[in-house]
Order: sequence, then C-alpha cells, then structure tokens
Amino acid sequence: MPIYNAPLREMKFVMQEMLDVGHLTQYERFAEADTDTLDAILEQSGKFASEVLTPLNVVGDHEGCTRHKDGSVTTPTGFKEAYNQVVEGGMMGLAHDPEYGGLGMPGVWALATGEMQSSSNMAFAMYPGLTNGAAKAIQIGGSEAQKNTYLPKMVSGQWTGTMNLTEPHCGTDLGLLKTKAVPNADGSYKITGQKIFISAGEHDMSENIIHLVLARIEGAPEGVKGISLFIVPKFKLDGDENPGEKNAVSCGAIEHKMGIHGNSTCVMNYDEAEGYLIGEENKGLRVMFVMMNRARLDVGMQGYAQSEIAYQNAASYAKDRLQGRSLTGPKNENGAADPLIVHPDVRRMLMETKAYNEGARALAYWAALMEDIELVSEDEKTREKCDDLLGLLTPVIKGYLTDMAMKTTIDCQQIFGGHGFIEEWGMSQFVRDTRIALIYEGANGVQALDLVGRKLARKGGRALMSFNAEVEAFMAEHADNENIADFMSGLEGAKKQLTEATMWLMQNGLSNPDNAGAGSTDYMHMMGLTSLAYMWAKMAVVAQAAIDGGSNDEFYANKLITGRYFVLRMLPQMGAHLAKLKTGAEPLMALDAAAF
Repeated sequence: MPIYNAPLREMKFVMQEMLDVGHLTQYERFAEADTDTLDAILEQSGKFASEVLTPLNVVGDHEGCTRHKDGSVTTPTGFKEAYNQVVEGGMMGLAHDPEYGGLGMPGVWALATGEMQSSSNMAFAMYPGLTNGAAKAIQIGGSEAQKNTYLPKMVSGQWTGTMNLTEPHCGTDLGLLKTKAVPNADGSYKITGQKIFISAGEHDMSENIIHLVLARIEGAPEGVKGISLFIVPKFKLDGDENPGEKNAVSCGAIEHKMGIHGNSTCVMNYDEAEGYLIGEENKGLRVMFVMMNRARLDVGMQGYAQSEIAYQNAASYAKDRLQGRSLTGPKNENGAADPLIVHPDVRRMLMETKAYNEGARALAYWAALMEDIELVSEDEKTREKCDDLLGLLTPVIKGYLTDMAMKTTIDCQQIFGGHGFIEEWGMSQFVRDTRIALIYEGANGVQALDLVGRKLARKGGRALMSFNAEVEAFMAEHADNENIADFMSGLEGAKKQLTEATMWLMQNGLSNPDNAGAGSTDYMHMMGLTSLAYMWAKMAVVAQAAIDGGSNDEFYANKLITGRYFVLRMLPQMGAHLAKLKTGAEPLMALDAAAF
C-alpha cells in the first residue's frame, strides 16, 4: 500500500522561515495565529492525513461511489466516518470568518492542511474543498439573510456545497448554457435544466447539500451577460431553517471517470427545483468567478500535492529496489545488484520532481499569503499589489503547476518500471487522479489564453510591472551575496527572457491574435519557471543565511542542492519556450483543417 508522510519540515520552512507568516499576528483578524498554534494544526492535520485518509485512498479508488435507484449516493467505505472527524475537529472552518463560526485563521494555513488532505486522498479532499469555495461565494455575493442561513452550517461542515456550471453542450463557453430560472411570486425561482461533471453533487456525508447553480432567468440577455447565480438546496429549509422537504433536484447518474473515483461526480437534474437568487440578476458570473479563482489556486495545489505523494513512494522504492549496477562501480557489493537510486536517470526524475514540488509549494503559499494580506491590510497600495499579483499568478498556478504535476507523477510511476503499471502499487492512481487537475476549473489552454489575452494587459500591464519590480528589488538587495550568485543570475536570465517573450507578444499579438494564442502555453510555462526561479532564490537566501549563521542542519544544505538542480537543469527550458513562442502561429495554422 502507498505511503504518505506530511512534509511538515518543508511546510514550516516555507511558512515560518521564507514567508514569515507569523507577522500576520499584527492584524486583529489573525491575532491568535501564532507559531505554536500553527505547529499544532499542522501536526494534527498531518497525522489525520497519514493515518486516516491515506489508507482510504485505495478504498475510494477501488470502490468508487454507488448510486441507488432512488438517486441517492453512498460514498466509499470509511469516507463518511473520516468526514465526521474533519467536522468534529473544527477543521472545515479553519480560515472562515468567526462571525459565521469559523476560526479566522490565515488562508495560507488552510492551504497547507488542504495540501495534506489532497496528497493523501484527493477525492476525499474535494468534499470539504468545494464546500469552502461555495461558502466563500455566498459570503461575497449573498444577502445578509442568506449568509446567516447557510454559512454557519457550511462553515461547520454540517452542510456541504457544490458549484454547478457545466452542461452537456457547454463547458468553457458558459454563454451557451440553457438551464432556466422562472420567478415565483414569493421571490424564489423554479430552476430547470441539467448539469454534468458536478463534483460532490450527491452523497451521504452531510445533512444537506447547497448547490450553487448558474441559470438564465426568462427574458435575460443571451450569452454570458444574462447569467444569474442561485442557491438550490438538496432539501428545502423548514421554518426553523432545518432540512425539510426534498427539493426537485436529483442525481441522474454518476460519471465513470479516469480517476478521483472516491468523489461522486454527478449528472444533476433540476426539475423546477426551488432556488434563490444570489446578488443581482444577470450578474451571477461575477460571484461564481470569485469561487472559481480561489478554486484554481486549490487545483494548482492539488497538482503538486499528488506529485508529493508520488515522489515519496518513488523515492522509497528507488532506495529499496535492486536493479543493475552503478556505472561507476558497485555500490552494494554484498548484494546481487545496486538500488535504483544510484542510476543517474532515476536521479533525474526524482530530482526534477523534488525541485518542482518544493518550488510549487512555495509559490502557492506565497499566493495564499497575498490573499490573507489583501483581506486584512489597511493600506490601499498593499491591497492593490496583492490583487494585481494574484490576478496575474492564478492562471499560472493552475495551469503551469498542474502541467508539471502530470509530468512528475508519470516520472515517479516510471521509476517503478512494470510495477508502476500494476494497480496494487498505487502509482497508477496518482497519475489518474492528477489528470483531472489539467482540465477542471478551466482547462489549462484556457488558463494560458487568460494570462496572455487578459491578465497581461489588465490595467495597462500593472500586474506584470509590479511582479518585475518586486523581483528587481529582491535581486538588488542580494546582489552581493556571492554564495547564492547562481540563483540570482538564473533569476535574472529568466526575467530577461520573460520580458523578451512579453515584448514579442505585444508586437505580434495585436496584428494577428493567433500569434498570441499559439504562444500562450509557452508563455504560461515561462511565467511559471520565472516564478519558481524567484521562489527558489528566496528559499536560497534563507537557507544560506542559516548555514552562515552556523547551522549544521542538513536540511539547509539539501535545500540549496535541490535549488541548484532547478537552476541548472530546469530553468534552461526558458530558452526552448521562447524559441517556440517566437515562431508565431504559422507552423500551427498552416495545415488545412481537412488534412487533420
């Protein structure tokens, strides 16, 4: 059975040493978010992930969810009991507003606990994850009455939540959706339509399921300008706001998926179900996109979380499995062969995965910290900078991190050779579960287009200028640190190549939009590589300072070794992406469609 041990030392290094999240205690909202509390939460969450969720991961993959004749769904053995532990431990409300029963801790803490759940059991983690996202949408867009009705029980985990966007004929292009909403005399609406791919759409783990549904009110404009958002509970609420009569919403089928079998991904049918408008008519996408943007950060986290558990198992196997002899002579002279770990190509796959995992974690935590600062800072310029950087980095975190996770989980599977292709070793599940992360919450190609077509030009390019200014100030501050000069030169080179790519897109994208489209994924990867180069340089500063201060902890030396692998072996990919981007659209568009 696969293993998982929460990388607590890595998490604490990023949060406490690199990002210094302890400074958040200066804000009233986070006054109690001290280091001791963080350590206790991480320890508790890591133990739960390793001891409870990891064994259930295989169970969920093999059993899947079961739909019964009445449309109800049963989750895999042990899932309901594990979810009850999450609720009883108060972990659902970790970062939610205390006004609605949350603990009010920083969102970066919640991301770390979510990472542990996603590594150990991605399908399970989606149930609380979606609930948190739905609750955030209600808090931002809902009326005071809606907040007071739904948030306390969603924050506690007593009720769960979903998001209902996709329909059989429309995925990314939400302007095509057909689900309709007809107003009732009492201010509610009758919601009718079918939604597909609805994660956690029906299950047995909570008293009620609060569906957030996109629909078009009769007479609304066509396209995305006529879409509204509705709360549609599985059970209508009685006079005491408790679940009462069953609403006209049902699970028509469970999707048969490549992975995340333990999550009930449903076809949901709405047959004049009672729903309640969130916010203004025809403005539903504004609220839903708040939820989706946060979800995209979480999906990026899911990518490196799956890569982390794949790495842990591959590294353990490589140190134990005896195959062949070292090219430089036997390393296990008393054995029939040497362990896989001695072979350079095995080391390549492990080092690339390790360097990606650690850089990706730092980037995701940095983004989550910016969300926290934007929430509590009283300085308008600080909030503006956080918003700009989050807007720029969200498609990168979702797209680049999951693209890379697909590669690294496959590499880890490859280390097992034929055993990696056999289900009992568990590596296949990590690959299969990771695959969805490149697709949902906006396919990665769409993320790349969003980055190039919208985020770069937003507010006159202010976000990219802010990112560049921060990197330049960091490089200037540490320019004299000769011990980490290679990290700084790598970051400087990446920034120059990213600037060259940006200028090329500006000069050639307007004249032919296909040029921007053709280079968008390469640009997204360049932005991702540059962001990770920045994260690795920041980590190198901390690690080198610890060593210079007399620390003999091998953790810091190993951090620098891993970072130098990234700089020397991964960052040079910038040049290939730049070369491909500058070929423009012609090589992609030259072949007539009929020739495919």
